[in-house]
Amino acid sequence: MRKSLGIFAFLLTLSFAKGVSAQQPIRVNCGGPSYTDSKGQVWSADQGFNSGATYSVASTISGTPDQKLYQSERYGDAVIYAFPIVNGSYTVNVLLAEIYAPYAKVGARVMNIKVEDVLAFPNVDITALVGGFTALTKTTTAVVTNGTLRVELDNVVGGAKCSAIEILPVTSGPSGPPLALNFKYPDGTPVAGTLAYAVSSSLLSFQGSAVLNNGQAQCVIFANPSALGISAQFTVNLSLTDTAGHSLWQLTVAMDPSQVNLGAVQSSTLNVVVQKL
Repeated sequence: MRKSLGIFAFLLTLSFAKGVSAQQPIRVNCGGPSYTDSKGQVWSADQGFNSGATYSVASTISGTPDQKLYQSERYGDAVIYAFPIVNGSYTVNVLLAEIYAPYAKVGARVMNIKVEDVLAFPNVDITALVGGFTALTKTTTAVVTNGTLRVELDNVVGGAKCSAIEILPVTSGPSGPPLALNFKYPDGTPVAGTLAYAVSSSLLSFQGSAVLNNGQAQCVIFANPSALGISAQFTVNLSLTDTAGHSLWQLTVAMDPSQVNLGAVQSSTLNVVVQKL
């Protein structure tokens, strides 16, 4: 393939398995009853949790047409949701809102969010990100190999919480060939660490991470950005950290989707050599 940075625009899924067709979407209204949203999608009443308490308000939540999904929550020091699921690749949306008025200030509540035991979102401060009584969605991807998908929210300051969880199968759709990213040290040994990615534009954003397997992450390439809902210029950020948390590699690419054409790519591999810290 040509040495084009355009290929990095499509690391949406970081998928290691083929798309799932048998698994239906999972949608759970944490701490609340069953709810049909503005798109006609049904969210089940709270289920799949291990512990915690519930809390709800009638206050208006900004930034969403689906008030009921954000007006209730399950909270605690550690809240874990586990769902039986078909093995495969998934997009996981964690819906959040700070609805406890005394904590609707920066620094009052901070938590870590893990998906499949991978720290997807460290030190999430909802109020610092969007303000109080405002909808926030954190999106990542996961690959399930043991028939269960886990979402864990852990207290850092003030307790952990969750408003709703959505799990969507990643189907093959318009995806193209895989991209293999190989990370090695100068002596040839594979890097042990985590590759994180974030894609953002004026219309949407998503992010996630994947633990390297023998120094490798296997990604899906999308030949058509519009398949992901991307129509405006967007930025892709990739970063690699080792198991000690050292930053080993970073890449930032700004792209215009109208200039992207990867339909002819058959396969691709990116080999990166990094210094050991």
